[in-house]
Parts: sequence; structure tokens; C-alpha cells
Amino acid sequence: MLVRFAVFVLWLIHFLPFRVIVAIGNGLGVLLYLLAAERRMVGAINLKLCFPEMTEAARRKLLRENFKMFTRALVERCILWWASAERINSLIRVEGAEHFEAIKGRPAILLTPHFVGMDAGGQWVTQHADTVCMYANQKNIYLTDLMLQKRARFGNQHLYSRQQGLRPILKGMRQNMPLVYPPDQDQGVKDGAFIPFFGVPAATMTSVPRIAQMTGAVVVPSITRVLPGGAGYVLTFYPAWENYPSGDDIADTRRVNAFIEERIREMPEQYFWLHKRFKTRPEGEERFY
Repeated sequence: MLVRFAVFVLWLIHFLPFRVIVAIGNGLGVLLYLLAAERRMVGAINLKLCFPEMTEAARRKLLRENFKMFTRALVERCILWWASAERINSLIRVEGAEHFEAIKGRPAILLTPHFVGMDAGGQWVTQHADTVCMYANQKNIYLTDLMLQKRARFGNQHLYSRQQGLRPILKGMRQNMPLVYPPDQDQGVKDGAFIPFFGVPAATMTSVPRIAQMTGAVVVPSITRVLPGGAGYVLTFYPAWENYPSGDDIADTRRVNAFIEERIREMPEQYFWLHKRFKTRPEGEERFY
């Protein structure tokens, strides 16, 4: 019942001017920082691991900003879920569109790391190409169904759960639909390896080079930056990676992590620091969380 009420409130908010929606997100972010003790702890540990050179005060300030950006992204989903395509597109400036156009008609992986603006960029992509994407089921069935419906509401995104495996994803890619793929969350090392992330061994899927090898796909990174105030978003497509995959899955996955690190250093407040990125540890190593 609480989830349905929260969704109703989000629906009401989407009628407001975007600057007001941004202000609501920022305000709730301050409140969430104060109330969400466990996530605050996770974020603080992640930042200490990745930015040991920062002072503790600087990391606290960065974490407060991260909570605001994270909560903004949650609230601004009201635009992505219910606003018109015209309103959504009016908020998004695209850079490097030629790299996106170049992958049409061929297998491709849109490398989309977990920055807070990723859903806004994803909605632009689904309006301009048929894509395939994997999703994780939520604990709440109503919320899972709603998220699937809203992510695919423009009719161009084909969503498959992780439980369905890679087969439908590969089939779609062989029909020249790009795979929208976030490669940077801890899913264990069953299908991955411990790859350095800011110098810390992190359980990382080696799926990107393996899928590229199986399908002949090119890899085009895609990052969405949230702009200050009500200025909207910038969606940037980067040039397709050359000499990828190289045949060395570990080296190729290191390249993925190195690229994400570079983008994080450009806007550290916008990464998903509240995720337990270092949850899985090498055998015998003490847990961080």
C-alpha cells in the first residue's frame, strides 16, 4: 500500500515545473542522508576505499551531495515515467550522437555504468532505437511490473530478466539491436573475476568482452550527466572502442573499469556510491560492510 501511495505522489509531482521537481529531490536527499544510516555507512566506506587521499570532511561533503543526486534521480523518474517524449527530449542535450548513429544496423553494446542520470539517457535511447536490456526483479512485484512498463513505454526496449540468461539478449543483438549494459555492480565472481576498481579488487563481470566476442559487437560507452538546477541532462556517446575485444577478458574488463574511473573523477557526486560495490571479497579477506 505504501509503495502504491508513493507512486501516486510521484505521478502528481510530474505535473510540476522541472525546477520544482529538482528542488523536491534535493530536499528529500538531505532528509535521506540523515535517516538512511546503513546506506550512509555503505557510501562512506566506498568513498574511503576509492578516495583515500581525500580528507574525511571532503568525503562527508561528497556523500551528502551524492545523496541529493541519488534522490533527485528517484524523484525525476516521474518525468521519465509519465511525461511526454517531447518534454523528456527537451531536457536532454546529446553529445557524440554520430557514435550512436554509427552502431545502427550492427551488433553493439552501449556501455552504461551506474551514474544517477542513466535512466534519463536510457529513455532517450529507447525513443531512437530498438534495444535489449537485462533487469533485476524487485522484491515488490507491483514495483517490478511498473518499472518494466515505464521503461518500455515507448515500445523500443526489449527487457529480459537475469533469470532468462543471455540467450534472448544474444538473439536480439544478432538482429542488430544494441544491448544497453551496466557492467559495474557486484554480482559475485561466478562469471567474473576480481578486477581493480580504484585500486581495490572488485568482483566484476567479464561479460562485456565475452558478449562482444560472441556477437561481433562494437562497444560504445554512454554516460548521462545531471546538470545543476533545472538545466536537465547531457547524454554523451563516446567513440567505439578500437581493438576490443582483444582476446584477453581480464585486460578488457580492466579497460571497462578504468573508463568508469575516469568518468567518476569528472563527476564523483553522481556515481552509485550507495551500492555495496565491494561486497564480495577474495577468499580469506575481511569484509568491508
